Amino acid sequence: MFLILILLELLVRVFHLGKDTPSRFLDEYQVEKWVPNQQGISVTGNRRQNFSKYYINKSGYNSYREFTPTKDKIEIAIVGDSYIQGFHQDYHNSIGKKIEKIIPEVEVYEYGYAGYDFADQLHLIYSYKKQFELIDHVILGIKFSNDLTRGEYKVIQERLQLESSMNRLLRKSKLLVYCKSIGILDPPKQLVRRVLSILKPAKAPSAKNKKEDQKQKIEKDNKNLENFKSLINKYGYNKKRNVLLLDTRITSPLFMDYLKKNGFKYIDFSQKFENSKKATTLVYDRHWNNRGRDLIAKAISEYLTPYISEKSH
Repeated sequence: MFLILILLELLVRVFHLGKDTPSRFLDEYQVEKWVPNQQGISVTGNRRQNFSKYYINKSGYNSYREFTPTKDKIEIAIVGDSYIQGFHQDYHNSIGKKIEKIIPEVEVYEYGYAGYDFADQLHLIYSYKKQFELIDHVILGIKFSNDLTRGEYKVIQERLQLESSMNRLLRKSKLLVYCKSIGILDPPKQLVRRVLSILKPAKAPSAKNKKEDQKQKIEKDNKNLENFKSLINKYGYNKKRNVLLLDTRITSPLFMDYLKKNGFKYIDFSQKFENSKKATTLVYDRHWNNRGRDLIAKAISEYLTPYISEKSH
């Protein structure tokens, strides 16, 4: 058994089936990011369906370039979660790189980190305000349903616990990393859920339950909007420089009405995704594939072009 495990470990390493996970840390401003100057391979799927290189720059983000804003250049910052982080695509073919190919005059800085919500984003911009004040346009990726669940920033200790000595030790086994990523370790968890569901069967949906669900949704939407207002009040928000990147298909009408009435600019990529004849997300993962990233880059570029042209002249 020991020899078989050793052999499997070697096979996983030789064929690079297990992903490399970069280390994370909390910087002096209590901003969570990746430890600088790391590189590795991100793997998704049980047969390497997605195999891409990442590179963590000196600022702690996945990017082929360093972030060096000045008054003389035209810089764009894209801030967001794993969709912006881009571990699902080679770092030299990122959304930022695609934008730079469309608009050669700009430099794009991608502040993407898996798990960032709107509180993380505004806290980052506020903490590094001297750097962001030199950047011409800041694009913030936002998903209304899960990026506005809190009205103030606090460090999420659960993510940092992934850097515990035990977790670091376990990550040294690529076989264990691979087994976890393809779901081999999930059956025990599912078994517990099934036992609990037998002991406590779910109630059949009723008209009353549907009304309660609708009421809860309205309450949640209102709470998310209040959290948005709270974060804006705390950290401030530059409406001239900042713009939200969102999908109106999955965004509450309540939030959209608020943005329009209060002059918040946004880039809506829903129509481009709707009209695409090719898939825009990965088959085994809801993150954007290369086609989706092309469309996001195009939507951002179309928004930026008038501003870039005006500044150039």
